[in-house]
Amino acid sequence: MNNYDDLTYKINGCAMKVHNTLGNGFQEFIYQRCLAIELKRANLMFAREVEQDIYYEKIQVGRRRVDFIVEDNIVVEIKAVINLEDVHLAQAKNYVVAYNKPIGLLINFGATSLQFKKIFHSGSGYAGYKEALK
Repeated sequence: MNNYDDLTYKINGCAMKVHNTLGNGFQEFIYQRCLAIELKRANLMFAREVEQDIYYEKIQVGRRRVDFIVEDNIVVEIKAVINLEDVHLAQAKNYVVAYNKPIGLLINFGATSLQFKKIFHSGSGYAGYKEALK
């Protein structure tokens, strides 16, 4: 198992603990706060609500904010929706590219079972993904 696999495994474990404790039905910011507690308990370094400038043809057009950057390598975007949709995956893919990180995790606390999607930065401006767990 490589370092990124170890990190995503630990992050997913933290998310599972939060979901097992709270279940579904809370607002996203509640899960975000609880996940921060679990990441800290797991001794993972992270930054929360990290802002990034967004550019269009070299002109700054706005800012976006990702929920977490973990160990300066993994973008973590959380949702609290009944089902993940393509727009959520597109958002997470865009974060992986915009923040120029090798891997992203899209985690949904809103479903009855915790949902994960793992996203990889391919370096070509398109981030591929695989479903890690449903």
